[in-house]
Amino acid sequence: MFNFQDITTWIHGMLTGTLGLPEWAAILTESIGVALAVITLYAVFAIFLIYMERKVCAFFQCRLGPMRVGPWGTLQVFSDVFKMLTKEIINLRQTDRFLHNMAPFLVVTASMLTFACLPWNKGAHIIDFNVGVFFFLAVSSLGVVGILLAGWSSNNKYSLIGAMRSGAQIISYELSIGMTMLTMICLTGTMSFSEICADQAVNGWNIFRGHLPAVLAFIIYLIAGNAECNRGPFDLPESESELTAGYHTEYSGMHFGYYYLAEYLNLFICAGMAATIFLGGWAPLTIAGLDGFNEVMAYIPGFVWFIGKAIFVVFLLMWLRWTFPRLRIDQILSLEWKYLVPISMFNLVLMALVVAYGLHF
Repeated sequence: MFNFQDITTWIHGMLTGTLGLPEWAAILTESIGVALAVITLYAVFAIFLIYMERKVCAFFQCRLGPMRVGPWGTLQVFSDVFKMLTKEIINLRQTDRFLHNMAPFLVVTASMLTFACLPWNKGAHIIDFNVGVFFFLAVSSLGVVGILLAGWSSNNKYSLIGAMRSGAQIISYELSIGMTMLTMICLTGTMSFSEICADQAVNGWNIFRGHLPAVLAFIIYLIAGNAECNRGPFDLPESESELTAGYHTEYSGMHFGYYYLAEYLNLFICAGMAATIFLGGWAPLTIAGLDGFNEVMAYIPGFVWFIGKAIFVVFLLMWLRWTFPRLRIDQILSLEWKYLVPISMFNLVLMALVVAYGLHF
């Protein structure tokens, strides 16, 4: 498996040795390069996911989806992005102007910080702490602050109701996500994403190693992750039939575009974290006893494995969205507090017993 740390070490040596930059200047240059790479990946994956969403939605509804702008409609998303960039940002009266303008940036900032936690390949971790899972859960919680500020500062009853729904929903389902991730931490024994992936590269993917508790945690994570992303059937905060557009009713131009962008990137982040925690991250698929098969799988680059697994989970989440009808807010909260939280707590204890008695693979 190729290690990207070799490339980063070579770049740092070139900056400090060949170009003669001092250490601080080399680190600053590398930081700017990493930031540009994150922003570029953020935009590219957003465009791809919007196109994928439209095609998958069309498939489930027996339609064709975008077909006219570009071959197979591939340029439709680019035209939509250009339109959004050129639309006027309307400043409304009787709103808290500062908070109203700041809220979209808070949502995007939280999304980018969590996006930077994803382990793309061996040695290709932008943010990698020994408490990486704790950091991920902490920064992902910042997005709800931007949503609440958007609803309150808009001075609109539909925006406020949508924001309160979203706050209640996101804060509630964070418990299930936290406990499912804690269940897998119990199995791997570390909170570092790089170590979690490295452990699965040696011992096999967690969803296979952990037996029933790992499978149950994966299912709960998919349900709670869909709710965290405000996607159907958990899209009550943006229910068009009731609240116009929910908490971003009063936003226009690129301010609305930031929420749209963050929604799809949060979908990919949720899928990427599922691929990391349960499906091995960048680790290839290996089967004990099939050395030839395992050797061939090891030739596939790690980032291809990671992106492929994440896209697979994205498809599962889209399948979930376009299959089930929208739930009521009381049903959403009852599902979390009466079912998912107790099952997650029981599953955590079950995983602890599996690890304590060495019943995992």
